[in-house]
Amino acid sequence: MAGGKWVYTFGDGKAEGEAGMKNLLGGKGANLAEMSNLGLPVPPGFTITTEVCTWYYDNGKQFPSELDGQAKAALAEMARLTGKVFGDPANPLLVSVRSGARASMPGMMDTVLNLGLNDVTVEAVAKASGDARFAWDSYRRFVTMYSNVVLDVDHGHFEEALEDYKERKGLHLDTDLSAEDWKVLVGKYKDIVKKALGSEFPQDPVAQLWGAVGAVFSSWMNARAIKYRELNSIPAAWGTAVNVQSMVFGNMGDTSATGVAFTRNPSTGENALYGEFLINAQGEDVVAGIRTPQDITEVARKEAGSDKPSMEKVMPEAYAELVRIYGILERHYRDMQDMEFTIQEGKLWMLQTRSGKRTAKAALRIAVELAKEGLITEEEAVGRIEPGALDQLLHPMIDPKAERRILTTGLPASPGAAAGEIVFNSDDAEAAKKAGRKVILVRVETSPEDIHGMHAAEGILTTRGGMTSHAAVVARGMGKPCVSGAGQIRVDYAKGTLTVGATTLKAGDFITIDGAAGQVMLGEIKMQKPELSGEFGTLMGWADKVRRLKVRANAETPDDARTARDFGAEGIGLCRTEHMFFDEDRIQPMREMILAQDDAGRRSALAKLLPMQRQDFVSLFTIMHGLPVTIRLLDPPLHEFLPHGDAEIAAVAKALGVTPEALKHRAAELHEFNPMLGFRGVRLAIAYPEIAEMQARAIFEAAVIAAKETGKPVIPEVMVPLVMGVAELDLVKARIDAMAKAVIAESGVALTYQVGTMIELPRAALRAEEIAKSAEFFSFGTNDLTQTTLGISRDDAGSFLGSYTAKGILANDPFVTIDQEGVGELVKLAAERGRKARPDIKLGICGEHGGDPASIGFCESVGLDYVSCSPFRVPIARLAAAQAALGAVRAKEG
Repeated sequence: MAGGKWVYTFGDGKAEGEAGMKNLLGGKGANLAEMSNLGLPVPPGFTITTEVCTWYYDNGKQFPSELDGQAKAALAEMARLTGKVFGDPANPLLVSVRSGARASMPGMMDTVLNLGLNDVTVEAVAKASGDARFAWDSYRRFVTMYSNVVLDVDHGHFEEALEDYKERKGLHLDTDLSAEDWKVLVGKYKDIVKKALGSEFPQDPVAQLWGAVGAVFSSWMNARAIKYRELNSIPAAWGTAVNVQSMVFGNMGDTSATGVAFTRNPSTGENALYGEFLINAQGEDVVAGIRTPQDITEVARKEAGSDKPSMEKVMPEAYAELVRIYGILERHYRDMQDMEFTIQEGKLWMLQTRSGKRTAKAALRIAVELAKEGLITEEEAVGRIEPGALDQLLHPMIDPKAERRILTTGLPASPGAAAGEIVFNSDDAEAAKKAGRKVILVRVETSPEDIHGMHAAEGILTTRGGMTSHAAVVARGMGKPCVSGAGQIRVDYAKGTLTVGATTLKAGDFITIDGAAGQVMLGEIKMQKPELSGEFGTLMGWADKVRRLKVRANAETPDDARTARDFGAEGIGLCRTEHMFFDEDRIQPMREMILAQDDAGRRSALAKLLPMQRQDFVSLFTIMHGLPVTIRLLDPPLHEFLPHGDAEIAAVAKALGVTPEALKHRAAELHEFNPMLGFRGVRLAIAYPEIAEMQARAIFEAAVIAAKETGKPVIPEVMVPLVMGVAELDLVKARIDAMAKAVIAESGVALTYQVGTMIELPRAALRAEEIAKSAEFFSFGTNDLTQTTLGISRDDAGSFLGSYTAKGILANDPFVTIDQEGVGELVKLAAERGRKARPDIKLGICGEHGGDPASIGFCESVGLDYVSCSPFRVPIARLAAAQAALGAVRAKEG
């Protein structure tokens, strides 16, 4: 698209773009344009579009030819508005160069501030501002950032030079350094660059500008940005925009400041301005957590017990202006905003606004309150919550009765509690997670390079940084507990220790963190189920009003069934009966049954199991109190119930009164090379009909008992697994019907029940019309249907699936999100063919996909009747089903 428009300007109450142009201008650029159009104080600038990023990567990292002229024209417009000229030695315009993708990616890409400074312009800035210290402070920041981001010189070299210098001069804080000090350091910094690169630090502002723009585009493909996109399903093809904006300075002395504010509390959702600022600083200082910031409001300052004055107290005019602007922005965007601002010599400037990242608890409260305030509708509130985020709310919290051995307290940066072993770096965190160990990532401060470790850890603890530091923002987005700014902790990376006072802990020691209280505790503390807030119930009520799909749970224990009911399940969609046979007192008769030489022997062992199975079903039917319960007949291969290892075989043989050899011989007979495709499911019921008969009798006798006890009719749904055609189903159904008849005759109670099947083989999906003549319901077992359709074993796929999704061969892990083109196609086909033979056939899905929001959207589109998922995912499924019904394909947050 040569000859296109690559640059959009903004500033002075107008802009060429607006909020709806996020795909072209990125989130930051679109919102800067929108704020300009609203007449808010935005430093003028321009946005280079995401299309340039795509062009850049498609054309060997070159820029389109027209870009230079368009950027020059935009710089001239900035000169007109600011009265300063880019690159002018006497009256220089300085700019910031920042990334801005469509979806917010906090801290993942690169920024350069104070661009346009060099050995000549620094003197002009000093003269114009009457403040040489400010000019040289800005120059040293520019050299550091530019060298790190654009020239790839390690940040640590500059930090080291600064620390050495401060130590030699006996200075503690950066703010203690004078203009002369910074002048000396800028010289040292330029020497570091020359030594690292063999060339001088670039002095030409135009060359600096294009270097920075190229660096931002290049950072779209850095490791941390790629990892963040992978974790948040952001396509690489989107690209990033670049925003070039005239600098405003928060580091011009005590009437200047910089800060980050949220219009509501992103941890709790409380409707109160929340944020932090630093006097005489630049934005990076707040976000990077290098200095601990001050509170914006007086209330927050008192709550935090801080002795540093609030912005409300020290800068009342700027504070009043911020309150006015945040009211305008929240009403305009109809959502909680996360804003960055700078105060330059008393005047407030807005540098960014976006919908703020928030915890699930805050998201619920904000959505419900915005609806009650009339800013959004109930349906919009339902659409605002990411279903997967509800997971955070259903997670454990520390048992209030447990003893807390508090080691230290930091800032409550992201709520929730987590316990685990200490690790000090992200690679160790990832390795531990792979090995199945739970860890807490402990860092002095996290940087965007830690994204993989934060993802792997149960929780995050940092010794530096505020509530808006990188660790805090990313942890809240991930739903991970985080305690930041725990300043009493000394971390020694080299020794692998953390020390508080007299206590020293090393990697591998257990700690517990409470992200809502900011506490760090010794050892592993007992957790309990969380209390769900009133907003949760309100929002789920609104979701239930609009959803069409029913939501059931996969449950076989009374505990699971109760949890499912508490979370609003409308029945049990899958009760796996085999889980009930692994209990101590049942495995023995089960093994007797497997070892029996004949039908009579098997029946006598099954007779011992019958009362136990019956009691299982009585408790499930009673808990579900008239709601539907689908019970799957025995599914796994029999060898799973036999002992392994010589010692266990000897003990079991003794208990059963057989020789270890006989037991080994039977195990060898039952051994299969590929048990998933072997002697299991309906195949067991056909070879040993007595197993299905015992289970059917237990189900029907339990139905009679539970109906009497609860006064509610029980309508069991008996499900035959793994059929490939109607002949198998008919054989087993005949046995089930015979059992029902017998129980009706014995009890004198009429029974209503259904017999259906699980569709988990491609052949069953293809023969669905025929099968539906005998089956009253289908439940799609999408875990096995995925394995049998793709020919991929779920247990072994880890070794290659990652490269398939990374290379785009598969869009997602097919065991997490349903493969719509293959498995989905079979589900659609089976649903159509099944309805042809039996228009009122009940259709559900009971694989893991039943709790995955994207798969639930697919189930809605095919018109299934219900999804079934694990009990803790029931609320997620209820919300996802509501959003699917609303067709709410929500745009990614900006």
